[in-house]
Parts: sequence; structure tokens; C-alpha cells
Amino acid sequence: MMELVQQLVAGAGVSQSQAEGGAGLLFGLVKDKLSSGDFSQVASAVPGIDNLIDSAPSSGGGLGGLLGGVASAMGANQLGNLASLAGGFSKLDLDSGMIGKFVPIVLSYLQSQGGDGVTSLVSRVLQGK
Repeated sequence: MMELVQQLVAGAGVSQSQAEGGAGLLFGLVKDKLSSGDFSQVASAVPGIDNLIDSAPSSGGGLGGLLGGVASAMGANQLGNLASLAGGFSKLDLDSGMIGKFVPIVLSYLQSQGGDGVTSLVSRVLQGK
């Protein structure tokens, strides 16, 4: 877990608490969208994933949730997934553009830790692939 947080701090230029919270938001979304069996594969590749999820602020509704709801209703599933994180990132004093910086770093970390299978599972949620 600390390796991922360090990569986010260096790669996205955020503080440790922002890196932990942002990663927690992403993994919380992944946990919500994947079956428990698929998520357990992700969890085995990310030691301390539950701590990251617990450190995430609630993404809350607000404008981000509203945008996510609108995007989901229009069938833009991936946009809806990431838009739903905007409120949580805002609570970390990060703008929604930072989500785009976090995702490739998280996917790269997962590739090195869990290989193609785990990366593919998470990529489907975060990138709609």
C-alpha cells in the first residue's frame, strides 16, 4: 500500500493523505462495481486496500453525484463512475481533473502487483474497458 501511495505522491504531486484518500475513493468504487470474487483478486494484489478505502472521504452527493447520475442515465457508464468520485476528491482539496492523474498510476501499480487479470478488472471499472 505504501508503495502505491508514494507513487501517487510523486506522480500526481499530492500529499500523502490526499494520495491515500484518492486511492481509497478509486478502490471503493472498484469494490462497489465488482463482484466479491473479483474484488478479492484485487484486494490480494493491494495489501492494506481496506485501510485505503477506510481513509477515503465519503464522495457525497452534491454536484459530482448529480453529474454522475446524469451521465449514468445517459448510458455513459464510465463517465458516471468517475464523476461520482468528484465530490470525494473535492473533500481532499483536489479538483476532479486529478482523477485522471490517479487512474494511470493506480493501474500501473496494479499491473506490477497483480498482472493483467487484476489490471483488467479494475480498468473495466475505471476506464470502461
